[in-house]
Amino acid sequence: MSPAPLPVLDPAYFDAAQTARAWPFEEARKLVKRLEKTGKGEAVFETGYGPSGLPHIGTFGEVARTTMVRTAFRLLTRDEVPTRLICFSDDMDGMRKIPENVPSREAMEPHLQKPLSAVPDPWTNEYASFGDHNNAMLRRFLDTFGFNYEFASATDYYKSGKFDTVLRLAAERYDDIMKVMLPSLGAERQATYSPFLPISPISGRVLYVPMKEVNAKDGTITFDDEDGRETTLPVTGGHVKMQWKPDFGMRWAALGVDFEMFGKDHQTNAPIYDRICAILGGKPPEHYVYELFLDSEGQKISKSKGNGLTIDEWLRYAGNESLGLYMFQKPRTAKRLHFDVIPRAVDEYYAFIAGYQDQDTATRLENPVFHVHYGAVPNPDVPLSFALLLNLVATANAEDTKVLWGFISRYLHGATAQTHPEIDRLAGYAVRYFNDKVKPAKVYRAPTEQERAALQDLHDQLGAHEGSVDATALQNLVYEVGKAHQFEPLRDWFKAIYAVLLGEDQGPRFGSFIALFGVAETRKLIADALAGKMLES
Repeated sequence: MSPAPLPVLDPAYFDAAQTARAWPFEEARKLVKRLEKTGKGEAVFETGYGPSGLPHIGTFGEVARTTMVRTAFRLLTRDEVPTRLICFSDDMDGMRKIPENVPSREAMEPHLQKPLSAVPDPWTNEYASFGDHNNAMLRRFLDTFGFNYEFASATDYYKSGKFDTVLRLAAERYDDIMKVMLPSLGAERQATYSPFLPISPISGRVLYVPMKEVNAKDGTITFDDEDGRETTLPVTGGHVKMQWKPDFGMRWAALGVDFEMFGKDHQTNAPIYDRICAILGGKPPEHYVYELFLDSEGQKISKSKGNGLTIDEWLRYAGNESLGLYMFQKPRTAKRLHFDVIPRAVDEYYAFIAGYQDQDTATRLENPVFHVHYGAVPNPDVPLSFALLLNLVATANAEDTKVLWGFISRYLHGATAQTHPEIDRLAGYAVRYFNDKVKPAKVYRAPTEQERAALQDLHDQLGAHEGSVDATALQNLVYEVGKAHQFEPLRDWFKAIYAVLLGEDQGPRFGSFIALFGVAETRKLIADALAGKMLES
């Protein structure tokens, strides 16, 4: 499948790309130099996925980030060099442990060590296997985002013979591969290690057994099966798979991969992958190592544990463009992947979008949204922040967006969900996020004497601004009240507002909130807080 035409075909973008500094361009330049040296006529990008559990956002991140590099490469080469992106699923790996999030762990126990593509689907009868189910979940999401990719299944590639040539070469160069692998292993593992893992004809399990013979001429391996009988199998046709480290290098050689990124946990093994790729006749690809994603406790997220955000969970509370921004920013810095990162990602996205519209071509190539949208950057009309909408949901007790639109249309002079669909979409996200994630954790506190006096003063002075939607003037008023009551630093005044009136540690520009919520409504909110009604709820 050919990639879609680049959305940006203005020659100015091709010219500006040559000096662009954003990290996808830096990585793409390495790839340009590589192809200049090899004379290869296309660039092959690859991402890998282990379907041992449901795909998480980190899996998506590899495809998104790789696509960013692919787009940068196309600009650098003026879209004259064909490119491919292969999304490879290691679904022939044995199921070494049972995921924690399956409906019945007992039902899966008989299938331990079988290839993931041979383990029954524990969730539905719709898919032929556990691996097929997880592959479908990954493809569904990638298709939702409109990624251009070729999906590849390890089971299909091994069984169909697509790897046969390289597997025969691996049998011929078995000793060379062992010389790479053995120094990386402990003494006990060295005694039984083999880069070939036979699939038992008896049990169907992936066997970790020593080889009694590797016949390079016939392309076969001989080993003792689970019942102790000596068994000989061809290395081709899906009878055997390779251990994961040699498999990396074998796949790179077989597919002619030019670029692959992977997490920091692979970094120490990258030289092994490279050497095996070279042994099997390939040229090791360009690498990009990214930092790992962490959960709310700072632990590495895991598909089997299910301790990170799922794809569907992020999309319940925000659009895919905010997720794309989160993936673009600082890929070599470890980042928490939890619900509380979503609101900031949403507001940062719209801030970058707003800035993009007035930027020149060169600056646009440094703007994250260029990479998030692969050059096809939209221009939505969103004059309200997500944080502001979240606080409006809280104070208006909104269970749906209809309540919010009563405030929004007054603030934006008759705007409706039809005239501002992007705001309506954000409002829907805000209602869900607040009620699911914010409301259960809200904690109001009583004001101190200083805060009580200042809030009463603000309440009284707002009376002269009845009906105003001038966010700047209202913000200035809030500032002046804080200064008059000698808050030092002044941010303590705003922290008090958020804690006493909104039950939050932080919040939006309060002048903007007053303009949106309404002066009269804000005065009542202050009065209720001073009367202790917030503490009663």
